[in-house]
Amino acid sequence: MVKASPLGSIYAGTVHPGRYLVLVSGDTASVEVALEAGSHGATATVFLPDVDPQVPDAMVGSNTAAVVGEALAVVETASIPPVIAAADAGVKAAAVALPTVRMADGLGGKGYALFSGSVAEVEAAHDAAIAACPSELLIGTALIPQLDEAMAVNLAADLRFLRRVRRRPEER
Repeated sequence: MVKASPLGSIYAGTVHPGRYLVLVSGDTASVEVALEAGSHGATATVFLPDVDPQVPDAMVGSNTAAVVGEALAVVETASIPPVIAAADAGVKAAAVALPTVRMADGLGGKGYALFSGSVAEVEAAHDAAIAACPSELLIGTALIPQLDEAMAVNLAADLRFLRRVRRRPEER
C-alpha cells in the first residue's frame, strides 16, 4: 500500500479474533490507490472519502468529546469496517458528539460506536449509522432518550468494565 501511493499514516497489527487490521489515511485519491493495491485477499474493507475528523479521534481514544447532552445511541457491529462506516455516517448526519469507536480488541472482533447529544440529533445519527451498516453485520442498537447523569459519568470514566471494577474505590 505504501509503495503504491503516498499516505498520511498507516497503522497495522493484529486484532481479535486472529485478524490483521490495516488503517490508512491521506488524500482521497492516494487512499483509493493504496486500498486497491493492498486489499487483495481482504475479508472486508471500508473506504471513507472525506471522513469526519471525529471518527479517527474516537477510534484512537483522543476524542475530547465526552458523553454530553440528554441522549445516547449505541451501534454495535459484527466487525470493524461497518462500525467505522456507521460512525462516519452518524456524525455526518447530525450534530452529535462521538465519544468513542471501539474496535475488535476485547470485543471478540466486534465494534461499537457511541453518539451523544440532544434527543433529535442522536436519533438522526442513530438512524444514519444503521442505514450505513449492512443488516447482516448489525448486531444491535440502543437509543436512550434521557441518559441518567450517573451513567454518563460512568461512560466518561472508562468504557472497559473489568479495568474499571479492578480499580480501588478511591480511584473511581
